[in-house]
Amino acid sequence: MSAIIAFKDVTIFQDERPVVGNMSVNIEKGEFVYLLGKTGSGKSSFLKSIYADLPLKLGQAHVCGYNLGSIRQKDIPFLRRKLGIVFQDFQLLNDRCVYDNLKFVMKATGWKEEPSIKARIDEVLQQVELTGKERKMPFELSGGEQQRVSIARALVNRPEIILADEPTGNLDPETSEAILKLLKAFSENGQAVLFATHDMLVYNKFKSRTLLFEGGVVSEKN
Repeated sequence: MSAIIAFKDVTIFQDERPVVGNMSVNIEKGEFVYLLGKTGSGKSSFLKSIYADLPLKLGQAHVCGYNLGSIRQKDIPFLRRKLGIVFQDFQLLNDRCVYDNLKFVMKATGWKEEPSIKARIDEVLQQVELTGKERKMPFELSGGEQQRVSIARALVNRPEIILADEPTGNLDPETSEAILKLLKAFSENGQAVLFATHDMLVYNKFKSRTLLFEGGVVSEKN
């Protein structure tokens, strides 16, 4: 099986400064992988390099069949449609309801037919257990519900990879566990999930493959 993410001898730079050096890692479809490390250890930089927000300067990397070393600017949106990104701070549009938050993303990525949009929104809201909340505004939802909306938004284009950057950072332990279980379920359905965290309470909820970010180096944690 060919890896859906393949990095070979990659050094990741942030503002000309190397933050992760000589990284080689392969991730397959359906894998759930923790990215574990302190704030500033390079986890977010790794995720940004996957969705081509940080350009590849040194090494070789392929994501969903795209060569990050030679990807053209006009192809980056097509790469990103294969990725679902979940942020710590939800990044919802506060002036519109749950349905319109999801619809906005779908319109921006090429969805045109209203019946198809509605059917897909209904489907992803069911997946994240938010059926009936589509007309709620973000401020009417709990933190955990807002993060579920964020996950639904990441799912609308049926991504091959879900990148979750500290997705439980603003949530209480019980809600964090529910979000973790939700993302784990998606990996069991065949999507690769990268879950960046520095929260050992979350990390210890269940064991899975772990990439440890420490001192500018990435290693497999046993």
